[in-house]
Amino acid sequence: MEITVVFLLGFIFAFLGVIPPGLLNMTAAKISLKEGHVRGIMFSIGACIVVLGQTYIASIFASYLSIHPEVVDVLRRVAVVIFILITIYFLFIAKSKEPKEVKLQKRSKHSRFFQGVLMSALNVFPIPYQAYMTISLASLGWITFEKISVISYVAGAVMGSFATLYLYIFFFDKIKSKALTSQKNMNRLIGGITAIMSIVTIIGIIKGS
Repeated sequence: MEITVVFLLGFIFAFLGVIPPGLLNMTAAKISLKEGHVRGIMFSIGACIVVLGQTYIASIFASYLSIHPEVVDVLRRVAVVIFILITIYFLFIAKSKEPKEVKLQKRSKHSRFFQGVLMSALNVFPIPYQAYMTISLASLGWITFEKISVISYVAGAVMGSFATLYLYIFFFDKIKSKALTSQKNMNRLIGGITAIMSIVTIIGIIKGS
């Protein structure tokens, strides 16, 4: 698989993983609104440096799983259950509550950078998420665990995460009142994504059995 395609895969799946309103992107948006775009970008750069490490760790974990198919089989079945539960929750149970206001204190650009590093480090979700996505893409033959392929995927994931944060930083003030960013529609988006992932995972289990 060409490294450009691998880069785009990393970009797309990281973008989808970060786009739902969460602590990182909402904090980046609030910093930008209150203190300017530069500090928001510094926060985002700090967060994305951690994403780089997390995605690389996830690729190593996925590489281990690739030579232990019995473990992958168990994880896929567990993932299906989790994805189905998440889909049900976001489509039928989750309430349309607006994200909580993030309280910010005035800080320097460098402190915002380290704040991004810290907050991103506390968010460990990207590791299992990227490990699952990587092993799934590898099983489809779309990526390999060769060094150049891993580097391309990690670079794409970092850029995809930064692109999402950048989107929140520069356009949040303009789109925050639009239907696109309403919690109800974001719940539907997350539920739709997990529903698709559930179907893809089930198909992979059936093909592998």
